Amino acid sequence: MDICTFTGGTILIPQTDLTAFSVIACDQYTSEPEYWKQAAAIADGKPSALNLIFPEAELGAPEANSERIRKIHDAMWQSLSSGLFREYPDAMILTERTLRDGSVRYGILGLIDLEQYDYHTESESFIRATEQTVLARVESRKELRDGSALDIPHLMLLVDDRDKELVEPLIARIGEFEKIYDFGLMQNSGHLRGYLIPKDGQEHIAAVLEKWSDPSWFRRKYRSTSHPMVLAVGDGNHSLAAAKNAYERIKERIGAEAAASHPARYALAELNNLHDPAITFEPIYRVLKGADLDDLLNFLRKSEPAFHGGSAQFGETSLYFQCGLERRTLSIPAQPGILPVQILQPLLDAYLAEHPEVGIDYIHGLDTVRALAGDPACIGITFSGIRKDEVFGAVIHGDVLPRKTFSIGHAEDKRFYLESRRILTDADREA
Repeated sequence: MDICTFTGGTILIPQTDLTAFSVIACDQYTSEPEYWKQAAAIADGKPSALNLIFPEAELGAPEANSERIRKIHDAMWQSLSSGLFREYPDAMILTERTLRDGSVRYGILGLIDLEQYDYHTESESFIRATEQTVLARVESRKELRDGSALDIPHLMLLVDDRDKELVEPLIARIGEFEKIYDFGLMQNSGHLRGYLIPKDGQEHIAAVLEKWSDPSWFRRKYRSTSHPMVLAVGDGNHSLAAAKNAYERIKERIGAEAAASHPARYALAELNNLHDPAITFEPIYRVLKGADLDDLLNFLRKSEPAFHGGSAQFGETSLYFQCGLERRTLSIPAQPGILPVQILQPLLDAYLAEHPEVGIDYIHGLDTVRALAGDPACIGITFSGIRKDEVFGAVIHGDVLPRKTFSIGHAEDKRFYLESRRILTDADREA
């Protein structure tokens, strides 16, 4: 029987001021450049993951991006040669993240096998995307990933573990584990601790994943005859897809036999229990820049005649629009299993195709959307989201969600970059 593997590996932890080193996922605060300026001020003059990643808020012209990427690649190799990192071989880490509201989220950091991950729609791999993968966004990450000596992730993968078999038995033993970091995160984002998981704890993880990989167990739980899905990508799917594609290019270059033992075959990721009370789902809202509100609403009504103005009646769902001081609502009959974003996103795609001058951003946090939409040049669109207990069933039964459907928690609760592992050899650098 095939088994979904999650293994230990040589994990690198920086030996420096970790508050200055550790920064939030690159796809956060894309419309708030002041956040990243403050992060740069905190990290100024110190080793920092800010030098090893590319915040999306700072993406610019292709030539400038390429120069920034070259500097990132150089910084990765320099950090490896400088003695910055302490190596933990054959390691898995139990993470303990205290969020800004005081709740605590636990996870397990280890290696997934990219041979067991497929981001395409209709995938039947052990590890699957929950949202549609935008190939253009994967392509935009290609240059960065191809030359990256380090895998420094913000990936969060979800397990549907209502019975709390995987992570929770390790939490109960946390007092036995060696603590390897303990520090406050920058910009009021809480606290992070990490503990080495001993060999018997890693064996426990392997045993649970083997059980979940059994087709008969999967069939009983989900009433599905498809290949078992064990892990769902909760955060970082486009980065993971870029890692998968980079590994496939390495395999083409050196051959499948050599690639089987290449470090790029594996990706560092954190597993989280979907049913952890600290795991909350927030909708990812839309903000249009440079659009006219009346023009947009007329386009939506014309494209979908079932829309009507005003609040939702029984059996309906609503989209809420804000532009400066003006607020509007469009409502539409709800369809079972169909989210508001599934109605909205195809219509927005069509609108943007007709209006290339209009930009779109995907925003975490209702307050942030309202602040941005206070500018009459912006339109904020908000709506209700998916319940977290609906995600696995939706993906297993073939309903991959639109891109940017949900966020795990608020923006400040996203995973911070800290742990890393080497994924390129000296021979790769010379190739």
